[in-house]
Amino acid sequence: MVATGFILGLLGSLHCVGMCGPIAFMLPVDRTNTYKKGAQIALYHVGRLLAYATIGLVFGLLGKSLYIFGMQQKLSVVIGVVMIVAILLPYKTFSKYNISKPIFRIISKVKTSLGKQFKKKSMDTFFTIGFLNGFLPCGLVYMAVFGAIAFGSAWQGSLYMVFFGLGTIPLMTTAIYVGKFLNTTIKQRIQKAIPVFVVVIGALFILRGLGLGIPYISPASNAGLVTNTMNCH
Repeated sequence: MVATGFILGLLGSLHCVGMCGPIAFMLPVDRTNTYKKGAQIALYHVGRLLAYATIGLVFGLLGKSLYIFGMQQKLSVVIGVVMIVAILLPYKTFSKYNISKPIFRIISKVKTSLGKQFKKKSMDTFFTIGFLNGFLPCGLVYMAVFGAIAFGSAWQGSLYMVFFGLGTIPLMTTAIYVGKFLNTTIKQRIQKAIPVFVVVIGALFILRGLGLGIPYISPASNAGLVTNTMNCH
């Protein structure tokens, strides 16, 4: 299941280029030194991965608290349904209830900090830009966060988000090097594939929560085992 985070990031990285592309294009990399440029871009990605890992840790802990109350499997089903519904409902429906609005001030501060970092060219600047970039609002990241919650584990939630970030690296790196390189036809095909894959991930989370006894996909619930163990004591 963790691997789905990587595939989500890989397929959705075109969306990332569209949303975060301007930031990537504006990175103050040293274009006269290939090795230094590579190191700067690597630090940018490390910063993003750390931000995603932090987000996954926080929401993984949220999922863990629900797991303690025996709600993990129900949560997995609910999150799977939410992911599918989010794809099927028209975009205009969500634009009326923009979840970024309540934290607009925080996002504004992040953007201000990003602006200041672009004026610097020290090596740590690229790490900071990547880290701040990771906290900017993004629909695709929200989908990955749902997955992190469903794992009901801090480290698994963090790992899921790291895999998501790793999936975005190839296309984001290419975008930094060559800018707008994909033709319209390829972009349209990838954009069409993203909703399909999100629905597939949602279905996998639903199966996982149903506990049908399918190895690796829908493992049986441990509720009965826990109950029996308690009775023995």
